[in-house]
Amino acid sequence: MQSDPLLDNISIVLVDTRTPANIGAVARCMMNMGLGRLILVDPPKDGNNDAARLAAGADEILRRAAVAATLNEALAGQHLVIGTSRHSGRQRKNVRTPREMAEQVVPLLAGNRVAVVFGSEVTGLDNHQLALCQEILSIPASPAFPSLNLSHAVMVVAYELFIASRTGVPAQPRELASAGDLENFYCHLQETLQAIGFLDAGHPDRMMFTFRQLFGRARLENRDISILRGVLSSVDRMLRKGT
Repeated sequence: MQSDPLLDNISIVLVDTRTPANIGAVARCMMNMGLGRLILVDPPKDGNNDAARLAAGADEILRRAAVAATLNEALAGQHLVIGTSRHSGRQRKNVRTPREMAEQVVPLLAGNRVAVVFGSEVTGLDNHQLALCQEILSIPASPAFPSLNLSHAVMVVAYELFIASRTGVPAQPRELASAGDLENFYCHLQETLQAIGFLDAGHPDRMMFTFRQLFGRARLENRDISILRGVLSSVDRMLRKGT
């Protein structure tokens, strides 16, 4: 299979997909648009070979697809994670259209791995899964019927990435922090904020989601993470000294 070299740093991640047929249809959309990396989180069993039947020639994408038990596992090694959601929500600040996303992501692809995450056909991504994403993508659609089929949603996103990759947008020489390093930072941040009484220990998620959105907009690099964690470590030491 010949995927686009620039787009080879894009991974399509499907979480808790309900039907193998939709996985096959997604693979076909990806191959149409030059994408080759598919990651499946807790996929369904495919006793009838429905995925291959709907892939219609994109079988190699299915054969090469990585399988992960959790979204955290699937995101290992990624530098930018973009979650998809039909609901933009008032708390969500990093919401972009597929076109906006593609125009901003393609310049980063020379040095960064980017994952675009799609939830199940019924419920989409839940709040915990969206919290693992630095940015959120929402596809504009008629309010009378805004819910897209999974493969159709993937096609819209893949098309915009394909077009943006051919516009000659200059590459940005930035290497973003990995998803794993970001999660370690967020865990450290939450622990420190709870220790100083800033977070409600019983319900920290809402404020932490706001912090994730804030730092997600910054697209942190490794040096940024080191500085921020250094600050947190200094606060931790002062707390231990009781000063």
